[in-house]
Amino acid sequence: MASLQLNADVGEGYPFDAEILTLVDAANIACGGHAGDSDSMRITVKLAMASGCLIGAHPSFPDKANFGRQPMSLEATALTTSLVDQIQALKQICDEEGAVMFHVKPHGALYNQAAFDKGLATCLIEAVQTVDANLVLMGLAASPLLQWAREAGLRVQAEAFADRRYEADATLVSRQKPGAVIHDQAEALVQVQGLMSGCLTCIDGTPLRLRADTLCLHGDNPEALQFARRIRALLETSDAE
Repeated sequence: MASLQLNADVGEGYPFDAEILTLVDAANIACGGHAGDSDSMRITVKLAMASGCLIGAHPSFPDKANFGRQPMSLEATALTTSLVDQIQALKQICDEEGAVMFHVKPHGALYNQAAFDKGLATCLIEAVQTVDANLVLMGLAASPLLQWAREAGLRVQAEAFADRRYEADATLVSRQKPGAVIHDQAEALVQVQGLMSGCLTCIDGTPLRLRADTLCLHGDNPEALQFARRIRALLETSDAE
């Protein structure tokens, strides 16, 4: 497999953003749906620029109370409008700061649902196209969303996760199930190695072949910075071989 890009969800109110952004290739910046406001967006854009990271919007269902992790039932026009507003809010700040916005990655429940729900995917795709059809859409590797986006004319990046377990059908194990999140860094690094080779082990022990362009690092836990350093070192070692 070609080199994996490393991305991180940032601007969500956690204290590790500045350090993590020195270790990743792309920043997914919360833009008001589940977290973030104009001040946090501007601060994070500046940090990403200083670190040379690609900048992306990280829109969500408009649900700060649940951090965007609960499914919502919204009328399509209302959801599309909310997503446009979120993505455009970050793009405006990028324009003001002289930064280029490269991609869009949905967050939380929207990410997981839009990966397989054609209606939600259409809202997301239309929102990206409304703001800038040149933006790359980042989504779950092997999910229908990526094909739907390609068919609509968008460029895509297939994303995988270092710290989330997979089902045999390449979906993420629900956070409601035990073992869905990998807390042991050694186990997560084994999963990264599997992703680098194109084959990882599912939660039921079966092998899963999965092609990914970019690897997500969650920045919302106390060990995120140490984990980021270890993943970066692993990726750089692989690149050097």
